[in-house]
Amino acid sequence: MNARFDFSGQQVLVTGGAQGIGQAIVEGFARAGAEVLIADLNRDTAQALADRLKDEGHPVRVAGIDLADREAVVALLASLPRLDVLVHNAAYFPLTPFERIDEALLRRTLDVNLSALFWLTQGALPLFRRQGRGNVLVTSSVTGPRVAYPGLSHYAASKAGVNGFIRSAALELAADGVRVNGVEPGMIRTPAMDNLGDASLNARIAGSVPLGRLGEPRDIAAAMLFLASDNAAYITGQTLIVDGGATLPETLATLERNG
Repeated sequence: MNARFDFSGQQVLVTGGAQGIGQAIVEGFARAGAEVLIADLNRDTAQALADRLKDEGHPVRVAGIDLADREAVVALLASLPRLDVLVHNAAYFPLTPFERIDEALLRRTLDVNLSALFWLTQGALPLFRRQGRGNVLVTSSVTGPRVAYPGLSHYAASKAGVNGFIRSAALELAADGVRVNGVEPGMIRTPAMDNLGDASLNARIAGSVPLGRLGEPRDIAAAMLFLASDNAAYITGQTLIVDGGATLPETLATLERNG
């Protein structure tokens, strides 16, 4: 994956980079030459990943942080001497029926998934302006902007907001040489999928994907590296759907007809 990309000398911050999609993003940038900082609530898991990558010769650091804490986010960005790529991948999405969503759950979902994106980007902006360029990348989702999933109305609302942020921030920050883009994953094989159902359900989900499989974290990482690279230098304000074609059929009957 990384033979096409070279991020040597670049500083990359990845939130939620300890496992799953975030881990693949961290590995992708690190193996493409970047110096990566993982910002994650699970510091121990993040440190274990950093240690493995250090053993491979890649400089990776860790910051333990709760992204719902605005002051902590502001302090983290203020401590950085330079930043080339900001990746907000962290997300909070406990499966919860609509009628059981309370204020605390909704607030934390929005704080981690959406509000933190504002504070991260605001903190990164002076660093980007200093060097005349920068990249903001966001792991959005097809859930919310494209489709719905039972028990994820809070998450869907946050990701719809993320897509609105991407377009608006891209327009406002273009004059500073800052590009803002996102990736909308479909069903990706990660530990987080355990929140959505058992192995039998996941197998049925995979069978409904036109390409015939669940996505892998590396599929999302590859899209992120492309969007951060000079190959995407004229792309901003966009989201790339990476879902194996899952959002294409108008109905499931369409798939059955083609099967």
